[in-house]
Amino acid sequence: MRGTEKYTRQFFMPPEVKGEWMHKTYIDKAPIWCSVDLRDGNQSLIIPMSLEEKVEFFKLLVKIGFKQIEVGFPAASETEYQFLRTLIENDLIPDDVTIQVLTQSREHIIKKTFESLAGIKNENHVIVHLYNSTSVAQREQVFRKTKEEIKQIAIDGAKLFDSLAKEYGVKYRYEYSPESFTGTEPEYALEVCNAVLDVWQPTPDRKVVINLPVTVQHSMPHVYANQIEYMSNNMKYRENVEISLHPHNDRGCAVADCELGLLAGADRIEGTLFGNGERTGNADIVTLGMNMFSQGVDPELDFSDMPEIVAVYEKVTRMSVYERSPYSGNLVFAAFSGSHQDAIAKGMKYREDNDCEHWTVPYLPIDPKDVGREYKTDVIRINSQSGKGGIGYLLDKQYGYILPMKMRENVGYCVKDVSDKAHKELQPQEVFEVFKENYINIIDGPVKYIDCHFVRKNDTVAYLTFEKDGVVDDIAGNGNGSLDAVVKALHKGGIKFDHLEYTEHALNMGSTSKAVSYVSITMPDGKVSWGVGVDDDIILSSVYALFSAVNRYEKSK
Repeated sequence: MRGTEKYTRQFFMPPEVKGEWMHKTYIDKAPIWCSVDLRDGNQSLIIPMSLEEKVEFFKLLVKIGFKQIEVGFPAASETEYQFLRTLIENDLIPDDVTIQVLTQSREHIIKKTFESLAGIKNENHVIVHLYNSTSVAQREQVFRKTKEEIKQIAIDGAKLFDSLAKEYGVKYRYEYSPESFTGTEPEYALEVCNAVLDVWQPTPDRKVVINLPVTVQHSMPHVYANQIEYMSNNMKYRENVEISLHPHNDRGCAVADCELGLLAGADRIEGTLFGNGERTGNADIVTLGMNMFSQGVDPELDFSDMPEIVAVYEKVTRMSVYERSPYSGNLVFAAFSGSHQDAIAKGMKYREDNDCEHWTVPYLPIDPKDVGREYKTDVIRINSQSGKGGIGYLLDKQYGYILPMKMRENVGYCVKDVSDKAHKELQPQEVFEVFKENYINIIDGPVKYIDCHFVRKNDTVAYLTFEKDGVVDDIAGNGNGSLDAVVKALHKGGIKFDHLEYTEHALNMGSTSKAVSYVSITMPDGKVSWGVGVDDDIILSSVYALFSAVNRYEKSK
């Protein structure tokens, strides 16, 4: 690919790299989560959310369990302003939820932001978020200011915060972001953040949030982690500062940035549901939280009804959750591959048989039920790529047919052939219809079953009536059991086969219980044919299964 010479690395390694975070293997507790869906996830939409949609989304975020929610940029537009006022005036902010509002470090915007918060019930549950850009590119190209001038913008904004807080008599919490942090020299970003902290003087009961955003992703995640570690180790008032991360996803590494950043000392994550946000989006909090959940760590967010969360999100944003999005996509638990289906089916059976404490089913990193998904509709999916294990599992779990192992391959090929010719996925009911049509109670075929009754003396005599080629025969057969007697009668009638195999079980269907029988026979040409019989009477079900096997062979000739 040509043109690489025009690009250069726009990130900076910190002046010291300790890398202590590299020795940690997992995140052992939930960070402070802050949803920015109503800001980043709204300003990125072609059609921004209406006031009503933003209220609905806010309620969803509260229901999931977010304790900090950025409600927008109230000085940016009338809708943003009215949304904040609606939350305040209609008392929609729960007592345990902190709202966050964003403002640039510009005097008139800061003043309008403070005005928009008037009358809020619990001022201690408000974070006012100040930002200005500090990167080399922004300093040189956009603001055309020196480092000292850029730092002064941050200091002036911080002082105005304090001044307005005294004027209004409020004690909001504060947050500061050196926007485009990842394009800023770390030692300079530290200098600016410390200057802001010197103004605000954070205390244990009024901590300051220092947010270090990946406004544009320039580097691999480990570089960001080293930058975070440097900032965490050298920041003033560290015990009274919450270091926050806000990664965008330009390189597709936003989740990794967050996870490594937490290992490196961060306390807090700003992100969105499903990674929505401008350009390539933000860090996906669903993935981050569920990654923790899958490692046995409580994320302190409730994603147990993922279908509802997806539905509300898609409704209010008019965006779609990609089918392969981790944990939330429509197909993320779906197994079409035969080998995958077989492994999942065996893994599920192993859990049933061994009462396993931990989830270790192959190909499923979590139990789909934990996010409101169903095995019968979401896991085993049938198309031309599917295998005997998956089809057998579906017929067992949804319809109660426990196919003999030797029969599964035969049924699998039959179902896959239908899917292949139709060039589509088969729904569970369609799979069952294929099975039923091709295997169950095929007694009105080339060899038509008419009647059978038994007399038991020293052995069993079957008096069988059937029709073949338009000729009705009444034939008696002697055997050591009912099915064997019917076999002998068919042999007398010219229908030859051997190597009969038979199994049966009870088929529970609602309040009734029927018997299901499976029969395989080997025909004179070596072909094996399978049939299934279902009836209230176990003997009749076995006879039906035998006739079904015979008729499947006759139809295939």
